[in-house]
Amino acid sequence: MSAPPIINGKEIFDLLHDDLAALEDEFGQDTVSGVQAITEIGEYLRAGGGKRIRPALLFLSSKLFHYQGHGAVRLGAVVEIIHTATLVHDDIIDEARTRRGRPAANTQWGNSKCVLAGDWLYMQAFKVALQERNFRILDALIELTQQMVEGELLQMEKLGKAITLDEYFDLIYRKTACLFSVCMRLGAILGGATASQEEALGRYGHDLGMAFQIVDDVLDLTASEDMLGKPVASDLREGKATMAVIHALERCTAEERGKIDTILRERTFNGVTHTQIMEILRRYGSLEAANARAARYAESAQKALCVFPESEIKRALLWAPEFVVAREK
Repeated sequence: MSAPPIINGKEIFDLLHDDLAALEDEFGQDTVSGVQAITEIGEYLRAGGGKRIRPALLFLSSKLFHYQGHGAVRLGAVVEIIHTATLVHDDIIDEARTRRGRPAANTQWGNSKCVLAGDWLYMQAFKVALQERNFRILDALIELTQQMVEGELLQMEKLGKAITLDEYFDLIYRKTACLFSVCMRLGAILGGATASQEEALGRYGHDLGMAFQIVDDVLDLTASEDMLGKPVASDLREGKATMAVIHALERCTAEERGKIDTILRERTFNGVTHTQIMEILRRYGSLEAANARAARYAESAQKALCVFPESEIKRALLWAPEFVVAREK
């Protein structure tokens, strides 16, 4: 990977401070409804925080072209609302009890209200996006939501099964990388980018998103519950095979495969411990293989920026892949 750009997370936060503050205001205003339950759920989700990586990418992309309008904040809220809606539905599907260290919304308001609140958030995101009066933006958002819903359905079909790496990469593209890519493209559209510039930024977002999700899946296996804000190895408990697990399954003995298959199928560590699974993954270098693939995606993301001249914004974008592969939560 190239030498680390001379910029860090604090500098990027300072660079985007006003935009992120405006985003919180916009997010808060856009999730107010005449129905109290929707407003309460929306505010609970907004207050849950998150890294705001997706709108930050949109801001950086638009700033690459010196865009200064309110559209970036508006669309930043749109992508964060869409992301939030997917998390609400994911938690219901996965029967999750916690999210970011707090009770999941469905444990507070119940599945029925949260399904409908998630639907309302999707529609509200499009209503806000419509204010830009730009069909290219709407086309990108429609394709995005279709990919994400299809991805969720595909994942449900594959729960409890040992999937191939190609199937895994398709799932994480739909689950994460597609949204990262669209965030970069939306910023480019706002900034009046050429088709080739938009394509390059879309490729950057795709590769960054792939790296982000692979690392996220490794952390799900290796980080502590306090760092994750949810139980360790949640993916395995939900019957999801992620890259390190798939890598091990392709190399392990029949006995070892039986242990992993049992957890995937039964969605519990009953009879097989987390420690035993980690021993299998370490034996075959599976965690290292997943981190290496994430690093390759991160390097590819950086290379996608070579068409842009040097600037403070470009240095910030070059730093993001470094942060993604090095993060611990």
